[in-house]
Amino acid sequence: MCGIVGYIGTRQAFPVLIKGLKRLEYRGYDSTGVALLSQIDMLNVYKKEGKVAQLEETLTSSDLSGTLGIAHTRWATHGIPSSGNAHPHTSQSGKLALVHNGIIENYSVIKERLLEHGFTFKSETDTEVLVQFIEYVKECNKVDTVTAVRLALNRVIGAYAIVLVDKDHPDQVIAARKSSPLVIGLGENNEEFFIASDATPLVEYTQNVVYLNDEEIVVLKRGEEMQICNLKNESVDPDVQCIEMNIGLLEKGGYPHFMLKEIYEQAQAMKDCMRGRLLEQEKRVVLSAVTHHRERLLNAKRVIIVSCGTSWHAGLIGKQMIETFAKVPVEVEYASEFRYRNPVIDARDVVIAISQSGETADTLAAISLAKERGAFIFGIVNAVGSSIARITDTGTYIHVGPEIGVASTKAFTGQLTVLTMLALSLGKEKQTVSTTEYEEIVAELAVIPDKMERMLVFDKQIAELAKCYTYARNFIYLGRGYNFPVALEGALKLKEISYIHAEGYPAAEMKHGPIALVDAEMPVVVIATHHQLYEKTLSNIQEVKARKGRILAIVTEGDEVVKKLADNVIEVPATLACLSPLLTVIPLQLLAYHVAVMKGLDVDQPRNLAKSVTVE
Repeated sequence: MCGIVGYIGTRQAFPVLIKGLKRLEYRGYDSTGVALLSQIDMLNVYKKEGKVAQLEETLTSSDLSGTLGIAHTRWATHGIPSSGNAHPHTSQSGKLALVHNGIIENYSVIKERLLEHGFTFKSETDTEVLVQFIEYVKECNKVDTVTAVRLALNRVIGAYAIVLVDKDHPDQVIAARKSSPLVIGLGENNEEFFIASDATPLVEYTQNVVYLNDEEIVVLKRGEEMQICNLKNESVDPDVQCIEMNIGLLEKGGYPHFMLKEIYEQAQAMKDCMRGRLLEQEKRVVLSAVTHHRERLLNAKRVIIVSCGTSWHAGLIGKQMIETFAKVPVEVEYASEFRYRNPVIDARDVVIAISQSGETADTLAAISLAKERGAFIFGIVNAVGSSIARITDTGTYIHVGPEIGVASTKAFTGQLTVLTMLALSLGKEKQTVSTTEYEEIVAELAVIPDKMERMLVFDKQIAELAKCYTYARNFIYLGRGYNFPVALEGALKLKEISYIHAEGYPAAEMKHGPIALVDAEMPVVVIATHHQLYEKTLSNIQEVKARKGRILAIVTEGDEVVKKLADNVIEVPATLACLSPLLTVIPLQLLAYHVAVMKGLDVDQPRNLAKSVTVE
């Protein structure tokens, strides 16, 4: 959840740290801080409740010198957002400073022991307990700091990515990870090193990176090769990888918010996702994962999709497509529940893990459980080099570029695109989809990006509609078939960024309870495209209107019937039923965005949320 940045080298550290924090602020933004080892070997720690810019404003007259430093932007786990609970945290002696992402589950037991030995604490955090514990281990065992870190982490239960500096060793930075991401950027000739929770703060300085694996500790010194060992003190050879990322994708590019930019990027992102995979001229889809693991995938007894939030909604649509085209039963599970309910897993099962960040803690835990029981793991992620990408048996990147807005948009449509191609590939190989239907879907999939572009002309219309809905305290979203999960996703988007309570339902479920909520003050968004169950959806609209509910309908271009019933309509281009979610979700994303803007809310960084959920 939190964002970590570190630097050791020859340039001044503070500008690198601050710029890096701004790149990572989507991971958490309730408090922030930096620790700098100054030119006179003073360890200066500055912390502030609030966002990075607020910290920066307070430091205009501070000593910001030093070529070594660590920084952190926080999403609160232990302790309320405050300057005292902000990272970095220091040890009792003031010599050690540490930033941390994750949760130390046995921190209270460790804290009790430290209190018995005279340690005092200034915060409510598990992180302060960890840095104090490292100092305690160092003093008791008379060992160096690196050894103390290793010994302490062997006794810690939980998840962590940490970076630590020692005032007595101004030439080194120590970092370690377990179940929380950490990447090291290599400067030329090892003269400088960059550390971050993901690659976004590193790309303007270097393309050469090392992704730390679980239970690895790295020691970084200027002009020396990095030294990596594991918790057993066994040396590990670094795996240097080259990353490529367009810096422009990390900037707003003239848009007022990242979310709006990323909504507008969806057509191009979908093209990037399909490039080299959807061969329009040959009327076929080619996925290397299916080619290389053909027998394992085709012989699957069952597919289990594990994911969270928006990715779970994508999984619900993927379920319908895989069952329809590949004729294999599919279950869609919340990863957080799957791991704890002792699920029945067969060695012939294929588990599809979906995660934008590739670091979702619950999804990673679900994968581990499934692997232990012999299942084959297929990952669908966006972040190259992420944990899920590295531990799965195979998979497919969605390649939509970095998504900075906390509310996911282009990652959702990218996930749907990959799931569509996967379902088609499996169906073609199993001969469970006809050639005619297969080629029709492939042809239509190729033109969906152009239809997405056409959707954006309604942006101003939706912005005007949003003015009519900012009063609402509750919304209901309805859909059928492939568009029921889109109703769930539309409701989630509204909740996330406008703080309006919203619920999605299958339209037929209205009369089984939710219709009791409908009155003149209840906006009801209905996805009523010309597909299966259209006539039945019309009946649901009439039921709402009979109770004076306000209808905003998403309809197929040219629909005159719903126009006569609904208070407002937004048209989407005609397409196949299985591909309609790629279009119907866009007006719902724009509606949520504009309602939040009208309410004067922070669209990209909504309260209480963070982008990469690396804790339970």
